[in-house]
Amino acid sequence: MLAIIGGTGLYDLPGLAIDQRISGDTPFGTPSGDILRGRLYDKEVLFLARHGDGHRLLPHEVNYRANVFALKRAGAQMLLGFSAVGSLALEVKPGDLAMPEQYFDWTRGQRERTFFGNGVAAHVSTAKPVSAALVDAAVAAGQAASLAVHRGLTYACVEGPRLGTQAESHFLRQAGCHLVGMTNVPEAFLAREAQMAYATVGLVTDYDCWLEDPAQHVSVSGIFALYGQTLAKAAKLLDTLLAAPLPSPEPEIRTALSTAMMTPDEALSPAQREWLDVLRG
Repeated sequence: MLAIIGGTGLYDLPGLAIDQRISGDTPFGTPSGDILRGRLYDKEVLFLARHGDGHRLLPHEVNYRANVFALKRAGAQMLLGFSAVGSLALEVKPGDLAMPEQYFDWTRGQRERTFFGNGVAAHVSTAKPVSAALVDAAVAAGQAASLAVHRGLTYACVEGPRLGTQAESHFLRQAGCHLVGMTNVPEAFLAREAQMAYATVGLVTDYDCWLEDPAQHVSVSGIFALYGQTLAKAAKLLDTLLAAPLPSPEPEIRTALSTAMMTPDEALSPAQREWLDVLRG
């Protein structure tokens, strides 16, 4: 089943025939809100608003572990996120859609970034952190909907909530990053720990602040100037994606924990084994 995480401006899923609202805590705390389970284009999907109702959670306040765990527990095997991003590359223009395939973690340690620890040890490979099959399907959906989608990009995740300095913007460009945002880390890496195929559709809102023209520098008001049009493109891509057969998650993603676990099962407590069985499911 596909789970969709909505970012800025995407707080529900138009057209979703809701069958169930899933609420409740997880072993890792409380998710951002209720998970909506329903059908769209005759496919069962899950939806969760990353920032909660009314956009009440800043990026560093989102409980990413609870969100990913709750979606996996609800039956998701694939996770497609939608996120506002800034562009660090001239050819990736505001108003475009862009899908990162690599991540650069420039957060500052305020976020719980792994399910493991406290007696359960694992080291999951994130050399290829996204699902190529899911990216391929989303890009193909974009092409079918006459939408250009950039791919093969690197997303730098910063802590926020402040917008960055020009020095930081230049540093991230020099590090080989093409996009900058505040929400995909640790979400992408937790999805891999949960053996879920992950990809993000980035809605490009601005050029961050690396250009010399101050009129091009990111601002909240500037973000929303183009955002409605870009959000409409993302919705069209999602509609086209769901109208076609969905890909299967790669076997190496669905079995990521088989070679990552260090702690033997017999050393786990019943509670640890219970949540780990959800991730391995």
